Amino acid sequence: MKRRDFLTATAVGATAIALQGCHRAEKETANDKSVNINKGKKVTLKLATSWPAHFPIMGTGVDQFAARCEEMSGGSLEIKVFAKNILVPALQVFDATSAAQIDAFHSGVYYWKGKNLAFSIFGGMPLGLTSEEMITWMKFGGGYDLWRELYGKFNLYPLIGGTTGPQMGGWFKKQINSLEDLKGLKMRIPGLGGEVMQRLGVNPVLLAPGEIFTSLERGTIDATEWVGPALDSMMGFAKAAPYYYTGWHEPGSILEITFNKARWEKLSTEHQAIITAASEEMTGNMLQEFRYENAKALQELPGHVEIKTFPKEVMEAAKIALRDVLAEQSAQSEDFKRVLKSYDDFVALNKPWDDISTKNFLNIRG
Repeated sequence: MKRRDFLTATAVGATAIALQGCHRAEKETANDKSVNINKGKKVTLKLATSWPAHFPIMGTGVDQFAARCEEMSGGSLEIKVFAKNILVPALQVFDATSAAQIDAFHSGVYYWKGKNLAFSIFGGMPLGLTSEEMITWMKFGGGYDLWRELYGKFNLYPLIGGTTGPQMGGWFKKQINSLEDLKGLKMRIPGLGGEVMQRLGVNPVLLAPGEIFTSLERGTIDATEWVGPALDSMMGFAKAAPYYYTGWHEPGSILEITFNKARWEKLSTEHQAIITAASEEMTGNMLQEFRYENAKALQELPGHVEIKTFPKEVMEAAKIALRDVLAEQSAQSEDFKRVLKSYDDFVALNKPWDDISTKNFLNIRG
């Protein structure tokens, strides 16, 4: 016990000293223009998002990211954030950045599966890795290298730009008691989750955030998934669909903050380092804020909302459908096959440890 206390105290002390040094250095950089690493070389970048202006958590996270880049650079790096449809439509930010019409964008990776099937995996896998596990695979298991290689073909340089944590399974106008109840349903659901639901008889629809509620309310769609209680409540989905299902399709969705590759390579190494550090900070903050706000919002759902779990029949069919989707897309795309192998290799490495650590602990905690 004494040895453990000593090690703990030493680690805490070292961390405190390091943080004090970082804060002191940042303060000195901000207050003393003589140490501004890019003095006289101010850079301004235009970044478009797929979200409305100052959209909670995802949008405000990007606002904070831009502010941190300016702060840490001593004012030499300005990132101007433009909400959806200001510079380009919400789901055209990928193409606009690729073509150098804008410098960067913030969005969801799974929106671009039409560009390359493999992109869906970088956005998260149904019944797959959690946010923490996804980021670990990306940073240490080879995911980042593959992502940047494939995005490089579109003149893009991606960074993880947040993560939502586990998402809910969606809002439905009618209960789902069997597989038959899914047949013919029109549902807003992107990525591989949408591919799986299509195999179960659902007609998946891709909609930008601002179009979802109206489509659900008017009956253009019968169901929608979005994120979790915090953002779902803000979108008003409970007014149009009373049945709220627990999630399986996005256990750890990854968001991106992606730059035009040529523009990125022209940035100074200092500015690249600042952007990278700010993106990591944003990712951690976003995950933690989602957890906190979802926990609060769950307690405040309207009384008529019923939280449901998909029947075992549906989930067993979803697992089979997922295997079929992965096999077919691997056969169609060598890129998809390579990325899936990297992902599966990490799953095989990670699962035994996760089973005896996190999973076992949660079972004990109850």
